[in-house]
Amino acid sequence: MLLDLLASANDGRLPLALEIVERTASTPRVQQVVQLSLAPAFLLSGIGAIMNVIMSRMIWIAKRVETIEEKLEEQRSVRQVREHGWLMRRRRLMQGAIMFSTASAVMISAVIMLLFVSAYITAQIGTVIAFMWVLTMALLVTGLGFFLFETRLAAIGAQEKDKRE
Repeated sequence: MLLDLLASANDGRLPLALEIVERTASTPRVQQVVQLSLAPAFLLSGIGAIMNVIMSRMIWIAKRVETIEEKLEEQRSVRQVREHGWLMRRRRLMQGAIMFSTASAVMISAVIMLLFVSAYITAQIGTVIAFMWVLTMALLVTGLGFFLFETRLAAIGAQEKDKRE
């Protein structure tokens, strides 16, 4: 991409800065690229909202783990040890959800960037953009899968706690 710009600037036509200005001067072209990038931008916003929920749950789990670990130092009860293990499993699932959701946010940001770049270069990168879109969705689905497993584990733990009481 950058090589394409550099190559076209070195053929004696225009300096690189003027070449970039010339390619980006078309208002309708910029408008079209902005419209194309709206769907990925909304997806990025949705990923951010999902990550906010995931982080809230992760913070609650971390605080609960700290509380239980303090109690475990004083005395060990079977219930506290069991709950600690349950919370650690939930934490691992949430860490996976955060990792994959963050990776999908990074990928969709790269897609948005490439959509803009592709409008101003001659190289055809549509296949790369499509592959990155599919990879973004795969990462997001994986992150949501981890989140689903964590919420299921939380629900099962709450049901077991209700049965004991």
